[in-house]
Amino acid sequence: MRKVLLNVAMSLDGLIEGPNGEYDWCFTDNDYGMTDFMNRIDTVFYGRKSYEMMMNAGDGSNPFKQKKNYVFSNKVSEFSGCEVVSGDVVSKVKSIKASEGKDIWLFGGASLAATLLNHKLVDELLLAVHPIVLGKGKAMFETDERIQTKLIASTPYPSGLVSLHYEVI
Repeated sequence: MRKVLLNVAMSLDGLIEGPNGEYDWCFTDNDYGMTDFMNRIDTVFYGRKSYEMMMNAGDGSNPFKQKKNYVFSNKVSEFSGCEVVSGDVVSKVKSIKASEGKDIWLFGGASLAATLLNHKLVDELLLAVHPIVLGKGKAMFETDERIQTKLIASTPYPSGLVSLHYEVI
């Protein structure tokens, strides 16, 4: 069965964006394991806000268009190059996980991640912890219950970023 991998950048205080939605604090000076990660996946899950944020950054094109893209939204019914999922998110994710293919990147956002974590549909957490305290912003984890994990690997980088890889148990 395919795995859902939550791979996100976060601050030391567990935030994924600053108080105004900014993510300019994220390092882009190194690969930080992303090439290997991208070879592991063939599918990307986005919440609507995360997808819109990504499309509004850079040149406005999807940098992951070579992957199968799903946008989870009950407000927007169509995005170019993506399958939109609304309604019963849990059943759809279970169906996708059971299908043939590589692993699945849960790109974001926090609401979609919380839903999938609450329904035990996330298999691994890959956290790029940046050496900054934002103080205010959007928290990564807003789950209904405690989520138990087991550390698989940790990789410190000279920049101060630490990659943490956990299995959800």
